[in-house]
Amino acid sequence: MAVQTLSEFIIERQTDFPHATGEFTRLFGDLTIAAKLVNREVNKAGLVDILGEAGSGNIQGEDQQKLDVFANNMFMELLRSGGECRAIASEEDEDIVVLDGIAEDGKYLVAIDPLDGSSNIDVNVSIGTIFSVFRRKKFSGPVTIDEFLRPGKEQVAAGYVIYGSSTMLVYTTGNGVNGFTLDPSIGEFCLSHPNMRIPEDGSIYSINQGNIYSAPQGVQNYVALCQERSYSARYIGSLVADFHRNLLKGGIYIYPSTQKAPDGKLRLLYECSPLAFIAEQAGGYASDGIQRIQEMVPTELHQRVPYFIGSPKMVAEAEQFMAG
Repeated sequence: MAVQTLSEFIIERQTDFPHATGEFTRLFGDLTIAAKLVNREVNKAGLVDILGEAGSGNIQGEDQQKLDVFANNMFMELLRSGGECRAIASEEDEDIVVLDGIAEDGKYLVAIDPLDGSSNIDVNVSIGTIFSVFRRKKFSGPVTIDEFLRPGKEQVAAGYVIYGSSTMLVYTTGNGVNGFTLDPSIGEFCLSHPNMRIPEDGSIYSINQGNIYSAPQGVQNYVALCQERSYSARYIGSLVADFHRNLLKGGIYIYPSTQKAPDGKLRLLYECSPLAFIAEQAGGYASDGIQRIQEMVPTELHQRVPYFIGSPKMVAEAEQFMAG
């Protein structure tokens, strides 16, 4: 059977996209090239001086790894040179970055976590990239931060790349979810997981149980139920890796509010919303424990929220426990 590359797939399915243009195809091509470059550095990280801390921190107050900085720079440069993206909101930058030059006519905005799970880099655990794409409501005039503070249901595309035993890119434009595995022999992402669907129910729960007793009582009670049912506890500590496993096998990922992080830890705009879009397109669901993630409107660029995502029956049951 002939192998279909990501580029071929996007061109073939372009009519599924509500604003089918070559501009969106080129934007996606820029994201794909940046992901390949990051993958190259991840794969040779132990051989070159790219491991360890960069000696700086991001806006979250977290220590930046050298690969964090490299990944952020790669996505910035590729999107700037491509010209279809007007501005970027990145986990690594305090404010939005408006792209000048040929990008001044860009019709799209990108929100991105360039390297999710970077604390796992030095121990060779799967890490990833999460991205979200919005279409500008007006194509002229300066970009303001308000253009990014939109509910997840207004995304036109979202995806993630997982850098693991194989490298995969998974994305949606609102017409289902498809996964592509990088074939290093030809340097192309090839369709490997068409029409991905998350099982309606599952038996895996993913949570940092070291924080369980500072989590809401509803979370404690739900986790106790999972243990009574002999569900499998699987937690990598890399959001992309944990979500990817549960997408394929069925399960729930939980990062609740805690005493140390009363608003949760994960960022709504460029972590929670894009994965929620993917989850719902694959038949899953995402919530903050009360409200649907896709309905939530960010009030600030780096807003954090509690997070429940995965198989719809499991998330719904967890919400019942949160409601008391």
